[in-house]
Amino acid sequence: MPGRPSTRTPRASTASSTRTKSTRASSARQSSNAVEIPDEGPTTTLRTRIAHVFSDAQRTTATQRKLVVNLRKIQEACCFEPPETGKKGGKKGKGEEEEEEDFGEEEFNTEVVRCLLRVMCVKKGEPVGDRVIRFLAVFLKHASEKDQAMFAAESEEEATAFHETPSSRLTSHILTTILAFLTAKDKTVRYRATQTVAQIVNNLATIDDDIFNLIRLAFMKRLRDKESSVRVQAILGLGRLAGNDDEDEEDEDSADEAAGGILEKLLDIMANDPSADVRRAVLLNLPLWPSTLRNILERARDMDATTRRIVYGKILPALGDFRHMSLVDREKLIRWGLRDRDDIVRKAAATLFSERWLEDCASSRDSRPDEEKKPGDVAPPSLEALCELLERIDVTRSGEEEGMAHEAMRQFWDGRPDYRRDITFDHDFWKNLDAQTAFIARTLNDYSQSTEDDRVQEMIEDKMPEVTMFAFVIQRELNSLIELVTKCAVMAVDDLESEEAQEAQEDVEEQDFIVQQLLHIAYSLDYTDEMGRRQMYNIMREAIARAELPEECTKLAIEVLRKVCGSRGESDFCAIIVEAIAEVRDTLSDADDATVTGEDAEESFHSAQSDMDGDAAPLKSKSAKALENLTEEEQFERQQREINVWSKCLHIVQCMLQNVEGDLESNTSLTNVLDTLIIPAVQSHDAPIRERGTICLGLAALLSKDLAGSNMDLFFYVFNKGHDALKEIITQILADVITSHPTLLTPTVQDPDATTEDAEPIPNPRIRLITKILLKAFDSDNKRVSLIGCTAISKLLLHSILPPPQTAEILKAFTLRYFDPETSENQAVKQALTYVLPMFCHSMLKNAKLMVQIAVPVVSKLLIMRDENVEEEETDEMVGWPIITAHLAEWTDGRKVVGATELGLDGKTSTTAEAEEPHVQLAIELLERALTSTCSKDERKPLLSLLGKLYIAPSSANRRAEEEATVDEESLRTLLALVSEAVEGKIGTDATQRNALSKLEASLTKRLGEVAQPEDTIADRTATPETTAATAANKADETEADATEIAGTRTTRADGTEMDDEEGEEDGSDDTMLAGMQGESTRMPLEDDDDDDEEEQEESVDERTLTVARDDRRRTMVTEDDIMESLLQSEME
Repeated sequence: MPGRPSTRTPRASTASSTRTKSTRASSARQSSNAVEIPDEGPTTTLRTRIAHVFSDAQRTTATQRKLVVNLRKIQEACCFEPPETGKKGGKKGKGEEEEEEDFGEEEFNTEVVRCLLRVMCVKKGEPVGDRVIRFLAVFLKHASEKDQAMFAAESEEEATAFHETPSSRLTSHILTTILAFLTAKDKTVRYRATQTVAQIVNNLATIDDDIFNLIRLAFMKRLRDKESSVRVQAILGLGRLAGNDDEDEEDEDSADEAAGGILEKLLDIMANDPSADVRRAVLLNLPLWPSTLRNILERARDMDATTRRIVYGKILPALGDFRHMSLVDREKLIRWGLRDRDDIVRKAAATLFSERWLEDCASSRDSRPDEEKKPGDVAPPSLEALCELLERIDVTRSGEEEGMAHEAMRQFWDGRPDYRRDITFDHDFWKNLDAQTAFIARTLNDYSQSTEDDRVQEMIEDKMPEVTMFAFVIQRELNSLIELVTKCAVMAVDDLESEEAQEAQEDVEEQDFIVQQLLHIAYSLDYTDEMGRRQMYNIMREAIARAELPEECTKLAIEVLRKVCGSRGESDFCAIIVEAIAEVRDTLSDADDATVTGEDAEESFHSAQSDMDGDAAPLKSKSAKALENLTEEEQFERQQREINVWSKCLHIVQCMLQNVEGDLESNTSLTNVLDTLIIPAVQSHDAPIRERGTICLGLAALLSKDLAGSNMDLFFYVFNKGHDALKEIITQILADVITSHPTLLTPTVQDPDATTEDAEPIPNPRIRLITKILLKAFDSDNKRVSLIGCTAISKLLLHSILPPPQTAEILKAFTLRYFDPETSENQAVKQALTYVLPMFCHSMLKNAKLMVQIAVPVVSKLLIMRDENVEEEETDEMVGWPIITAHLAEWTDGRKVVGATELGLDGKTSTTAEAEEPHVQLAIELLERALTSTCSKDERKPLLSLLGKLYIAPSSANRRAEEEATVDEESLRTLLALVSEAVEGKIGTDATQRNALSKLEASLTKRLGEVAQPEDTIADRTATPETTAATAANKADETEADATEIAGTRTTRADGTEMDDEEGEEDGSDDTMLAGMQGESTRMPLEDDDDDDEEEQEESVDERTLTVARDDRRRTMVTEDDIMESLLQSEME
């Protein structure tokens, strides 16, 4: 135990006092640009002991606890009176006692600060700085606890108050010294100073109020520091201060208003800071309060994957019971997590749902005694807990098709085999179905259909009931649904807003959801049992004929019926649907027996093509005179009933057409429905009826090419005259019809009287109309119509259905729209174009060439659009030319086309010769435009910038195979002439473009030299005995005059680069008129003084065989006698 606190003034020598004043003065005048170390003076034993402690602390953190105790002993020796032991004698000498008395509290504080200042210049990556700062913070915490313990024996009032102690004075001295460095110019100093203050604040329980305000103000300023590491440390310190901000925020006497509102500023930084580390630091240091919960949950959509992992892996499991969150928050968190692009986030979200949230529901139902429960153990499987979990995420809405509940349950069944094993579907389960249990049965059945584990499939199939029993379950639930719908309709007439009517509507929605799940299960069952199949057949046929059945249930029932029909074929299926439609239309009859039936209906309907240009005739009935006797309310009610019945019939027809694949003309049921129901609906004046009739007509057109061809003009007319909903439908129909029947766009029949020269195919006039309509939809102001138009055109582009002129027109519109800043308002179209453009250009080489054709016009048009955007201040700014030219260069790069490159056995990639054609052609078009007199300087700059991004190989030697043809020589010569003209005209706007043109000119000159000259006639070849021998052999034997070379020789190109004989063989693979001739710079044989070297080289040549490599010609062997004879002849000459 330390002695009592010293009541005397801290003793220090004169030198020490002077040195302390100098330190304070130095601190007061501290520059913000560097860390100034105080005047150290002579070395003392106190300094040596403290320095040794800090030196050991920076090595490792394992011994820091012991070092904290040692430093505390030194502090006690300097700050407290030594305890009286009662012994007057001692072993220590008088000099040692005087030496200990020379050091007081002030000297100790100075030496500690002196050691701390050494850390300020240590860079961020050095761990020694982190260890020293951590050691200091731990020491201050330990010392403060020891000092406060000394006041524990006093009264309660004094014990709860803050007492000034040596440790508190040391803390104040350190903080006031370090706070001055938070504004230093050096980022390292700012980082270490902020880190030190943050560590101290997070380890101490109490701080002086004045220093607290200074720290808060300094940290608030560091939140805007340009270095993210400094901002992170400031956030680590402010996270501790956020809880004390409530009172200070309303302080009117605050010297700086910016110091208030710590929590609000942290929330703003977490949402808007560009650094992921800063956002993550705020996320981990914010208090989990109800006011901050929503902001924390928003980080589940953070751009940084690590931040999202922290939300799902640490924060959400630590929140406690998930039932405290709102329903919207639960649904969003699961949907975001399960659909995240990061695999770890998806796994964390699945674990959160299937383990953490499920345990919150199952723990209250765990009936095991407390002795058997162990920490970390999961509760036994409970069907009630799973139902509660599904109810908490509102399964009736989230369980719809493409809803997040399906993904959640798929992950649940995959991760919880205990629930798969223990859950059973007994008689009571099917008797007491609700939305949750029905969804559980449906998702487990879907999981068994998708899994590849045979044992799991067999286990789940054993749980499902037989078809006969399941048919009774569906029959019971369908009857309940019809009753609830009828009851709800009656109550809606009386009072739509009453509580009973709303409850009845909720019951209808839940029962509708149950029936949908059962129908999904029925579609996946095996109908080999004839009795069960027949029973399901009758139930589905009766259900479809009920007008009260909701549309989604009707759609699923028709799909089940189509599967149940099976071997009966489509004719029986269509006949049943026609009967169901007739029964639904019979519900239109009322008390006056005003019914439209059979022949009367057929008489009132006529062809859609007959009155295409006129107004559509309204639906007429035989009871027109009877309607005149009804009141206005009765007429309106009857009209609404008629619209509902027609809409129901058209929906049934639509579902039927979606499930048939046969020929329309051969099916009498389909032709009857087309004439009596679909065509009159298209001509109806009621918008809902016309829309559904148009959809059915489009589906019927997919089944018949003749019907599609005869109604193309009708589709064009409806698109031009219809509203936005009809435009959406027509756009989709046109794309699907043209994709299914591409022959509708084939050229028309040629004139038989035309001559052979004039017998060119006549373009189909529909092509121009379809292109015009689809581009009109694409340019629509309605975002939905524009997106559908973009999707429809993309189908035609990727299937290469349209001819090149129309494809180029559409491609130009797509490219201009892609770079138009107004497209950012429609992100769906932007995303679609981002996928379609590179996919189209890189699918085939001809598509890349089409992009080449429109590249120059696109640049010119974008230049005009950019000028218009500058004048309009409200519009967003267009992206820069570097981005535009980079996109165009990538889309026209033939190397990225599918099949243009392949990986060889040696691990190297090779490229076809045709892959270079798009960039060569684009370079020609760019230069032709740039060299015209009408090209402005502003337009020439992006053109030449795009030219610099093109890839034109400097040599044709590295092609995939020797026999492949290279780029057309005429194109290269044309490009070279244009480049030379551009270089001479100095059209480059800056040095970079001029250098690129000069480099391209030199590369093409070299390339054309290789193309024009054969392998053995390259200029400036360095002669060797081998090449001389080959030349003499060529002169001796004219029949072998096509560039015979000795294997293994090495030649030198005109530019001085060395190449192997194989490479030269590729370069000279084409025959020219110069084949077999000796190069001008070939040297004569060596002089006599080099005979020895010549003989050695000739011997090496004699041991080899020469092969004539000329494409597919016969290879002729050159013997040793031929070589010797040629050498002798050359010597004689």
